[in-house]
Parts: sequence; C-alpha cells; structure tokens
Amino acid sequence: MNPNGSRVALSVVIIGRNEGSRLVRCLRSVQAIRGVRGTIEIIYVDSDSKDGSAERARALGAQVIMVHPQRPSAALGRNAGWRAAQAPVILFLDGDTILDPDFVASALPLLKDSNVAVVWGHRRELHPEASIYNRVLDLDWVYPPGPSEFCGGDALMRRAALDEVNGFDESLIAGEEPELCRRLRTLGYRIEHIDQPMTLHDLAITRWEQYWRRAERAGHAYAEVAARFRNSDYPLWSAEARRNWIHASILILAIPGGIAAAVVLESLWPLLLPIVFYLALIVRTARRVEWKEPSPLTRLLYGVHSHLQQIPILFGQIGFYLDRRAGRRRRLIEYK
Repeated sequence: MNPNGSRVALSVVIIGRNEGSRLVRCLRSVQAIRGVRGTIEIIYVDSDSKDGSAERARALGAQVIMVHPQRPSAALGRNAGWRAAQAPVILFLDGDTILDPDFVASALPLLKDSNVAVVWGHRRELHPEASIYNRVLDLDWVYPPGPSEFCGGDALMRRAALDEVNGFDESLIAGEEPELCRRLRTLGYRIEHIDQPMTLHDLAITRWEQYWRRAERAGHAYAEVAARFRNSDYPLWSAEARRNWIHASILILAIPGGIAAAVVLESLWPLLLPIVFYLALIVRTARRVEWKEPSPLTRLLYGVHSHLQQIPILFGQIGFYLDRRAGRRRRLIEYK
C-alpha cells in the first residue's frame, strides 16, 4: 500500500547516472502509462550523478534512492530499486529510454501464468539517423517474439521470482540480465518476448571510441559469465565466447597472412583472398537479417558491424582474463 492507502499495482524502477534531460523524458513517459489499474509508483535509483539527475527526478514526483558504490553497476541500482518497491510486478527501465504507453497493459496478462517471470518487448533506437553507429546497432535490439533465453535492461518482472533468485548479481559490470534469466530458467520460469513496442533508446554513439568501448564491454561480459558457468549443467555464453575467439582471430590474421603470402609468392592474389572473404561474410550476414530491415544498405552496414565488432569483443575477453590473472576487478566500462 502507498501512503494514501491505495494498492500499488506496478513499481517502475529506473536506473541512471548523469542522464540529464534524457531522464526527464523517461520519467514523463512513465507518467503516461495507460491501462494499469491501481497506483503506479516510480523509483529512480541514482548512481552518483553529478548533473542534478536526482533533483530532477524528485521534482517530477519520483522516489529517489541514492547509491554511492565503489564499483558502480546496473545490477546494484536495479536491486536497490526493486527491494524498495511495493508492487508484485516490477518494470525496469534505463534512464535513457522512453517507454511506450501501452507496453505494460500488453505485457501484464502474460504474468497471469505463474511460470512466466519476465516479459519484454521491442526496444529500438530513438535516433538511428544520428550516426552510422546508431543505425546499425538499432538492429541489434531486434529479436523474434516468443520464449527467449534472456531479456535486456528494460523488462517487466514478477517480484516473487526476483525474491526467489535474490535479484541481480551485483558483481557483474555487464551481462547481468542474461545471467539473471539463466538462474530463473533453471528454476523452470519462462522469459517471454512479445511483439509489442516497449521502449525507444537513446544510444547516442557518434564516435568510434564509443563503439569500441561498448563492444569491449560486451566481450568482458561474455568472458566473465562464460567462465562462471562453464562447468555447470546450464552453461551460458561459453559457445559465444569461444566463437568470438575463433572469429576475431581469423579477421585479425587474415590480412597480415595475405600480405605475407603475397610477398612470398610475388603475387597480389593472396592479398585479394582476405578481401573477398570479408565481403562474402558481410553479404551473408546482410541476407540473414532481411527479416529485420528492408533497406539493403542498412543490412550491408549491419553485416560490416557484425564482423567488425568481434575484434573489440575479443579485446574485452582478453582484458577480463588479464585482470583475473592479476587479481584486479574491472570497474564499469562506460561508453557515453
């Protein structure tokens, strides 16, 4: 029950760090939710922002929780939010998103099935036209609807299920949602992805450095989560991490190998082979994502991204193992 005595039907937990005007936009979109009977409480968890985000959230009526972690993580903020929440259903959002007003009403009926722990919908980029990075990364959010192995940072979750697995793993600086979903699935819960707009996301990547660090963070998550569950009955990301080592190594070595062969054989043909190989990979990927995107150019650019990102992902994996060997713990890898 909230202070005025009415039932809290939905708790919205928003996490953020220096989101500025993006947070205001997110909060206003939550206030526009339609089709929910009962009170909606809004909780904003701030991870040591320096831009007045907490004050902006309070001004818009949100309950604000401040966390000052030595090692910031999205998991820590989400845990602080849902543990303070009152509703049996928690909607998690990142502070740089805009919620579709009808998503919750579309998702709630699926939670009537006690075996469903998580429901999520479509997240898309708010400004795909702003940069080539936004344009291709927008397609990374596109998944087919139906039962899935994981969700992203925006999702509707059953409070009882979160209690059962003790929430997110705060030791992870990335990959905390798939890791949580893995533990839920081992208990027999389902993760449902519905064909419904959920959020618009403001990736705001305009520079190569940002693109690299985001992919590097993904590699760190692959390695850390895969290492944790490698010898378990329910491994996670072991195959993906292994494929990345092979894929990226081939991409890195193909050009130098071609140059060396060209010098030895005194012919340009060995140098052309890696180029043809790269182009074939790009075209094959572009064809595979026709269901995601009608534009041939965007699909080709996505093909370039799908293979190019393997290199910083590999660097992220290597960084994790070097840190572990040296007894270090990597801090949050930020790209904004």
